[in-house]
Amino acid sequence: MNDTNDTNDTNDMNAPRFDTKIAVLLRFDLAVWQRLNVTSFLVSGLGSQLPEVIGAPYEDADGVGYLPMFRQPVLVFEGTREVLAAAHTRALTRALPRAIFTADLFATGHDEANRAAVRAVPTPDLDLVGLAVYGARNGVDKVVKGARMHP
Repeated sequence: MNDTNDTNDTNDMNAPRFDTKIAVLLRFDLAVWQRLNVTSFLVSGLGSQLPEVIGAPYEDADGVGYLPMFRQPVLVFEGTREVLAAAHTRALTRALPRAIFTADLFATGHDEANRAAVRAVPTPDLDLVGLAVYGARNGVDKVVKGARMHP
């Protein structure tokens, strides 16, 4: 995915504009700790399966190394249950790489239980509280249509 010399969504005039977008959409009624937890889980899914979203490792002036992070900003949005359901449908229709977090996952305690909780619910009945998507800017923009930037 190539970068151009335009500005990105952070409005930093010196930053490159990316052809792609990473977006997280959260249900608006989550507690602060839930928003942080859901966002962390969702973006870990993208980073683990899409090597192109990860940049190079970091190193400080003393030569101490640090893990690589996303190569571009992660934009966080919020919306209602209906906005999330519509975004999920659009992400599926566009076959965009996606990660989901359902309300049921707040009651589980480990990865295997998380997967079982999602597997137990048909797609249209998922109680989504979070969705992360990655793809071409215009495709991701269409997926998050109706959501607003997280304050």
